[in-house]
Amino acid sequence: MGLSEARQRMLCRLAAILGWTGLAIQLDLVLFARWTSGASLVGGLVAYFSFFTILSNTLAATVLTFAAGTRNATGKGFFLQPWVSSGIAVSIIVVGVAYSLLLRQLWQPQGLQWLANEVLHDIMPVLFTLYWWFCVPKGSLRLSHIGLWVLYPALYFAYILLRGDLLGTYPYPFVDVETLGYAQVFVNACGILAGFVLVALVVVGLDRWRGRTTLLL
Repeated sequence: MGLSEARQRMLCRLAAILGWTGLAIQLDLVLFARWTSGASLVGGLVAYFSFFTILSNTLAATVLTFAAGTRNATGKGFFLQPWVSSGIAVSIIVVGVAYSLLLRQLWQPQGLQWLANEVLHDIMPVLFTLYWWFCVPKGSLRLSHIGLWVLYPALYFAYILLRGDLLGTYPYPFVDVETLGYAQVFVNACGILAGFVLVALVVVGLDRWRGRTTLLL
């Protein structure tokens, strides 16, 4: 038996609270570090929202918040469209996979930083994938949707390269032009983009399979 609508909303509410909590902890850590060092808090906000992890988790928490509510709030109709929620699922899956493969071994966070990392990189990707699997209507995705989804990481890479050229700082070591050079960064970006497309193809394939299975039932 599937979950009742009320139970689905309750679970979405809990997942949304967890997501926003992880984002809030990370923001507090960034701003506190900036404040204690005498750096600009506005600059801290800009740096905070320069991470693909933060942007993707914010989108995921937004979807879960809308899914948990009963009112027709502004933006709800857009974010709960299957192609939008599915694109966000692809993004946050990439967050979890990329962190595990490329970044986890580079540092050992402690305390609240460890907690924020676990929530944003491990727990939320799993929870949002489960939300997508059980709660998002299936059977409407097309290969053309992947072209729309790819705009998000493509524009993100363009932004962080421009920001890095202006400020000399990069959010991730594999896009650090000053250390690696543009050629290697471009190769790294293309590799991650290829991984994004691969995950997107799997999501579309699963959507079509679930859609056909539902029709047969």
